[in-house]
Amino acid sequence: MRFSFLILAALAAGCQTHPAQETTATPAPPARQAPAAALRETHWVPRELAGQPVRLPADTREPYLTLRTDGTAEGNGSCNRFRGSFFSEKADELTFSPLISTRMSCAAIETENAFTRALAQSRTYRISGDTLRLFDAANAPVARLEAVYLH
Repeated sequence: MRFSFLILAALAAGCQTHPAQETTATPAPPARQAPAAALRETHWVPRELAGQPVRLPADTREPYLTLRTDGTAEGNGSCNRFRGSFFSEKADELTFSPLISTRMSCAAIETENAFTRALAQSRTYRISGDTLRLFDAANAPVARLEAVYLH
């Protein structure tokens, strides 16, 4: 009988119930969105022009745009450097004066022409994180640029 009691006691100890564990999944922390890049003094690189991804031939320069705090717009279209003025009187407004540029040709001249055309058509903009989107007068997208941070 003592032997049976020990077996029952051992079985009872092994079958102890534990408090019910939570079955609800712990919510994931909210995704952290990068703060919006500044419109001015940021190195903006076009990634899409007129709805098409920017593709550059080998051995060509990456185009970029920098909007300076003094109202100067400057950059490189891939073949040529350009410079002009930009205007942003309202919170979402962005227009450019005609840009002055050198006139050398290169394998990426079509990309350069699409880039400068998008800047000329720009009337408004939106920044979300590291992305700058330019829109024309009809609010159609003309360019998507990405902030690239230089070291």
